[in-house]
Amino acid sequence: MSSSTRWTIVVVLLLPAIVLPLLVGIYARSEPDLWGFPFFFWFQFLLIPVAALLTTAAYQLTKSDPRPPENENDPVETLR
Repeated sequence: MSSSTRWTIVVVLLLPAIVLPLLVGIYARSEPDLWGFPFFFWFQFLLIPVAALLTTAAYQLTKSDPRPPENENDPVETLR
């Protein structure tokens, strides 16, 4: 998989975790209830593990990309 394809997938994975909480109009309601909790609350609680899973998947995709050295005297590069 090319680097640009990988980063496109990362952006697509992270978009729901960023955009959904900002779209309050789609979940600013009380029905349907779940165990006595209004939709407004349980939807936000549901977003927490979803965002964590999406972020973990994005991280796993990016950690194999080599980091370009900032300069030749970078101590991290000497350890590699």
